[in-house]
Amino acid sequence: MINLSANYMGLILKNPIVISSCSLSHSADGVKRLADAGAGAVVLKSLFEEQILSDTRKLELSAESVGHTEEIDYLRQMGMTQRSDEYLEMIEKAKEAVEIPIIASINCISDAAWTDYAKYIEAMGADGLELNIALMPKKFDENPQDIEERMYRIIEIVKHNINIPVAVKLGPYFTSIPRVATKVRKSGASALVLFNRFYQPDIDIQTFEFQSKNRYSSPAEMSNTLRWIAILYKKINCTLVANSGIHDGEAVVKQILAGASAVQICSTLYINGLSQIENMLFYLQEWMRRNEYASLDEFRGLISQKNAMQPEYFERQQYIRALVGVE
Repeated sequence: MINLSANYMGLILKNPIVISSCSLSHSADGVKRLADAGAGAVVLKSLFEEQILSDTRKLELSAESVGHTEEIDYLRQMGMTQRSDEYLEMIEKAKEAVEIPIIASINCISDAAWTDYAKYIEAMGADGLELNIALMPKKFDENPQDIEERMYRIIEIVKHNINIPVAVKLGPYFTSIPRVATKVRKSGASALVLFNRFYQPDIDIQTFEFQSKNRYSSPAEMSNTLRWIAILYKKINCTLVANSGIHDGEAVVKQILAGASAVQICSTLYINGLSQIENMLFYLQEWMRRNEYASLDEFRGLISQKNAMQPEYFERQQYIRALVGVE
């Protein structure tokens, strides 16, 4: 028997394929379709910090205009808005509709009052929370360490408010990925999702406007994730989740060989349809059968830096080999 179960920050999944935050998971019906297609878990479409704060402010102004001071205090205390109410309702309905783990998602940049909202995400039954901390260091005089400390502070405050596991979706643009990964873990994260794929801008030379480019990822984008999953495996006490460029079953096998506990997919579903989940799981099972593996644990991390015959291959030697041809 082939056992595809996976441990995602303490959550036991029936298989390692997790749907990343996207428009496919923006409703309970969407979550059910993903579960029916075979997903092991689903990350709900992100709620943005700005949505929570701006909607709260609109409600405060409305209440102020009619003298409802008690309602203002209640809203401020609860951190609730109409939009956030809908998000909580979606969590509740999704939990009723499926048996797989449901992971909420907040896209954030600060430790402002929105952090109290995490309590209600937990109360509505979410199995975990993913923080997409999308900090953009755009100030010329900003200290890099200050930027990182802001991220750690967000994690600490959120984790202080809830008991469910927290995953952090990191971008790849840090001077020291190992240092940041270690600090994120110490701040309370139970899982690292590597890596966030930021929207890529382009310019339309006909309309003279900015526009989004490369909406979907490509398999070529998987290399950076593969490298860092392999380097971090067993180096930090944290679940490693691969993200970006994972389009087929072969990519799933590669990421688990590198050390991933699970993979997040998105773009391949838009390109190939929800049946791609079943295709990826079938490939994974057949590969395991051919190689006589009964569970994911038996081959997880076999090609990580920790277990590699030549650990330096994940560093400079790979570059030298490619450009100079050194064996």
